Amino acid sequence: MEAQQKKNLWWLAAGAGALLAARAIGRKLNAYDFRNKVVLITGGARGLGLVMARQLAEEGARLVLCSRDRTQLENARMELAGSGADVLVVECDVTDQDQVNGMIDDVQNNFGPIDVLINNAGIISAGPVTEMTVQEFDEAMKVHFWGPLYTTLAVLPAMRARGGGRILNISSIGGKLGVPHLVPYSASKFALRGFSEALRAELKKYNIIVTTATPGLMQTGSPRHATVKGQHKKEYALFKLMDSSPLTSITAEQSAREILDACRHGDAEVTTSLPAKFGSLLHSLTPELTTEFFALINRLLPGEGGIGKGRAKGYESETPLSQSGWTERTRKAEIRNNEL
Repeated sequence: MEAQQKKNLWWLAAGAGALLAARAIGRKLNAYDFRNKVVLITGGARGLGLVMARQLAEEGARLVLCSRDRTQLENARMELAGSGADVLVVECDVTDQDQVNGMIDDVQNNFGPIDVLINNAGIISAGPVTEMTVQEFDEAMKVHFWGPLYTTLAVLPAMRARGGGRILNISSIGGKLGVPHLVPYSASKFALRGFSEALRAELKKYNIIVTTATPGLMQTGSPRHATVKGQHKKEYALFKLMDSSPLTSITAEQSAREILDACRHGDAEVTTSLPAKFGSLLHSLTPELTTEFFALINRLLPGEGGIGKGRAKGYESETPLSQSGWTERTRKAEIRNNEL
């Protein structure tokens, strides 16, 4: 009996090793060369989008960055072009399907066919759900779901005609775990993740590989652009502290490398940062325990009051705490990643 058990364990180990080896071989076979590929990054003028653009430029990609902010686009263009990158910037609101269709047509007719689409544009609203209105949910869904849908539908015909392409959708760990005080953000990122996973299954037969990224907190410098509600100064200070702490966040550069590597190898999904990976694992094992933990955390978060359902931007909510040395990493990232 003991000999049979040892034999079974050996076969299990051998099978696991074969699966790992097959996955490694598959990743190598699927490896994608970004050199000379036209890569469109929505929300590419600042934050994570700009960091990914820098790394792709180093690999010789031809970049198209879109954003609603002309000044930030021009800043990004000058930086990237100054380092020798072939880059085009386009002012476009991804929540407007006509603008998206026009942008895609212009890029494909005048710059080249889009080989890689990175749906990265994002917004965030922080505060108690009781202080949120339909407006916050509507805005989040437009940017995080309808925007990626519009860009995907616009690039699909040409990708199919050419027999392949890559699509990278930047969801969030908030698209796997329902995060308190970020309900509109989480709900819309869940929608993007579901869309992205189903899309991968349908488009693989056309050699169009879809990857879903669910990054944890990153030091991009973006908190200052968040919309905060309720006790907005406390909400913002807490958000910025967590964004800056190495215990709860990682650098945008590290996250971007992991995300682009997953896209390069055609992975279905990538989660970045140890806290996000642990949270994802825990949620998959025991969703009830995870939500109970978040319920406990929620009791410690700022309550209702303050400006109530009013809205303030992060940069309008600064306090001595949010500008202290505890947030130095985020403040440096603001400058480095064109967030000011």
